[in-house]
Amino acid sequence: MVTIDHDAVLRARVLLLGSGRPSEAELIGAYRVLAEVSPKVYVPKLVDALLELRYQSRDPKVAVALAAEASRVARRMEAGLPNRAERLRRALDAHQSALFALGRRAEGRAICEELAEAGRSEPLASALAEEGRFREAVELEEAAVRNGIPEHSFWSRVRRAANLEGAGLHDAASTVFRGLVEETRREAAEQRTALAILTWELVHFSRMRETAGDGAGAAAARQEALSVLEELANTGEPKNWSCILGWWRTLFVLSGRAAEPAASPESPMPPFGTELGWSREVRDRFLGMLPGLEVEAARLREAGRLPELVDVQRRISIRAAVREGDCPHLFEERFTPYFDEGVALARRLPDGDAARLARALTDRSMLLVAARSFEPAHADFAEAVALLHDR
Repeated sequence: MVTIDHDAVLRARVLLLGSGRPSEAELIGAYRVLAEVSPKVYVPKLVDALLELRYQSRDPKVAVALAAEASRVARRMEAGLPNRAERLRRALDAHQSALFALGRRAEGRAICEELAEAGRSEPLASALAEEGRFREAVELEEAAVRNGIPEHSFWSRVRRAANLEGAGLHDAASTVFRGLVEETRREAAEQRTALAILTWELVHFSRMRETAGDGAGAAAARQEALSVLEELANTGEPKNWSCILGWWRTLFVLSGRAAEPAASPESPMPPFGTELGWSREVRDRFLGMLPGLEVEAARLREAGRLPELVDVQRRISIRAAVREGDCPHLFEERFTPYFDEGVALARRLPDGDAARLARALTDRSMLLVAARSFEPAHADFAEAVALLHDR
């Protein structure tokens, strides 16, 4: 039996009815008291206030404590209360994110499992992918599809294809991604999406087919991408589109997964194939590799080991894209130097290493598409296609 402190209840009501504006901490204190006497009214308010203060906090340990309390309170909400399910999902999402930020993966994954049971499976799929548990992530996504959760967006399809590919199921991954390309092709023809997005998807699909050993399929996708790029170079986009850099960044970063250390529960890596959902701990570790890669690049440059230098330079470029690849301000000026250097280094390689030069040209071409510099993008990609055709 709960003992009600009536003086505390009175003080809480006076605080809320007063003319001044209480701080978030004061509101939370009042809601904690009143939630005991009027749970239907004040438990939802307490959840919202805890989450608001958590988002304002810059102390990770405080953020975990606030999110944990929000989760406990949200679980107490009576069934049938408006927005109960959504509040519980928001609280659990904040809790798992705060735990992962502190490296408390086992606890964070447990909250993700509860969140998946509450109807939001993406955080658990991302956590599994970070640990290299791609088959489990795929099974989770398939279960979500069976439960009626739609999977038709660019983001969900790329994520699913990436996890299938990570699990070694290359043909299944290509089937998912081919469906995305077909839909984008139709939408581009009807001017409902950008030709740039279709170009990036076709180029990524060609890489997927190359990895699967389907040279003819890869070549066909490259030729279609070249045709789309020729149209862009000649006439530009039929319509103006808002910022679409997230599409470029997601696929470019995904294309570099094979060059990175394999993910494991002991050494997690980013969930390549997703734009959002990276845990703070993993993102910081991934970007934290940058100084070491720059030292390695300097050592390789000094030793004249060009093939390895080209590969390391690409890993550096991918981290630059992760860090700020969705920011349109001075986009081309900030990013072109990374890709120019990649092409310049690859041009110094022996003629027998056409694949690395083609990759560097393709990377720069797709970057230039993102920057809407379509004519030089077409020239780069045409050269890349010719190099791969002549191998």
